[in-house]
Amino acid sequence: MSCPHTAGLAALTKAAHPEWSPAAIRSAMMTTADALDNIDDTIKDIGDNYCVASPLAMGAGHVNLNNALEPGLIYNANAEDYVNLLCSLNYTMKQIQTITRTSTYNCLNSSSGLNYPSFIALFNENVTFSDTKIVKFRRTVTNVGVDTLTYTVTLTPLDGFKVTVMPDTLKFIEKI
Repeated sequence: MSCPHTAGLAALTKAAHPEWSPAAIRSAMMTTADALDNIDDTIKDIGDNYCVASPLAMGAGHVNLNNALEPGLIYNANAEDYVNLLCSLNYTMKQIQTITRTSTYNCLNSSSGLNYPSFIALFNENVTFSDTKIVKFRRTVTNVGVDTLTYTVTLTPLDGFKVTVMPDTLKFIEKI
């Protein structure tokens, strides 16, 4: 039943913010979701003996409509961004033209970097600490919250990884 509930919450969000794109609504619901279940306990993975669920098992968490209506920041994307993603996933031109219902699109701007409120880096499990792999992600956020707001990065260290966020502070002086 999560799909119809989430679709209903998306419709309510669209009613409150008719100017938002589907990507903006998805972003608002993802970035404001709760990591706890409906009884304020950690979300469990029923496929893993009810152990605490990983982000890959639970997604963004439980949608919180009150928070989603006022997310502060959103990650937006447009139709062209999604087609550029399809191009990077090695779909054929015929498949892309079938999906987009156009015969004029080209893949000159192919990109796997969809402006999405999440990212994942895959590493070879046999790599040693002396091996270095640099993975860069670029995201663009839009302030839909109060006019003047400052966000500061907080990171939780993870053994064997170095994470850098630039800039480490975002200051907004107006909302869009």
